[in-house]
Amino acid sequence: MTKKTILITGCSTGIGYDAAHTLLQKGWRVFATCRLEEDCIRLRNEGLESFTLDYSCEKSVQAAVTETLKRTNGTLDALYNNGAYAIPGLVQDIPREAYRAIFEVNLFGYFDLINKILPIMQDQGHGRIINCSSILGFTAIKARGAYNATKFAMEGLTDTLRLELGKSPIKVILIEPGPITANIRINSQQHFEKWINWKSSRDILFYEKKLIPRLYSTTNTLDFGQLPASAVTQKIIHALESKRPSPRYYVTMPTFIAGVCNRLFSTRVLDWIKSKL
Repeated sequence: MTKKTILITGCSTGIGYDAAHTLLQKGWRVFATCRLEEDCIRLRNEGLESFTLDYSCEKSVQAAVTETLKRTNGTLDALYNNGAYAIPGLVQDIPREAYRAIFEVNLFGYFDLINKILPIMQDQGHGRIINCSSILGFTAIKARGAYNATKFAMEGLTDTLRLELGKSPIKVILIEPGPITANIRINSQQHFEKWINWKSSRDILFYEKKLIPRLYSTTNTLDFGQLPASAVTQKIIHALESKRPSPRYYVTMPTFIAGVCNRLFSTRVLDWIKSKL
């Protein structure tokens, strides 16, 4: 029997890395993409089929799609959009170019890739499109405005696409992790340093007392409800293999709590709760 095929982005570490290896072990043919060729080489040495895909570059997205379809003779069973990054900082301190840069990766790249894959799935009569969102895709917290914005927007477009494809055999699914053992905090340090001029901020004390100590902490500052990346992979597997997958999957207790709170409490109460974080 021909193996089912899946294209996964952001596989160098964390969620994408775990998903790629686990699905490979389960018999899937996995195309594990990374932004950097050096990471692809490492993954190829680990037995994965890997090539580059950089969301910020349209040519890179198209090249990855072309390479995928070349290897599968023009078919693809599933797509898992996973790669993303954060720019920690207060909204008042985030420059316009920073928003452009993060939206290119966290939003525009996702749907550029989807729109290139979607006709293949429509022609073959089946497919799963899974987008990795976050607890921050439906609840906002301070100093995560840029990331919040991209994930909120991504959820809106994903929900719209699901409605538009409602009568088709193609399933569109959101994965919404909370605290996961991954490198997103460490990886976001370089983006903070590039874009946020915190020393000139009107709220410099917030950076000195709260954001910077958390961002550069050598210990885990978000241990409540934190789970390994494998917890996300288990939800991905259900989304791929279930005959009737859920439109969205919460991962971690904080995500479930946030979902319940959004239903039960007013915005004013939620703002008070978040002010204590």
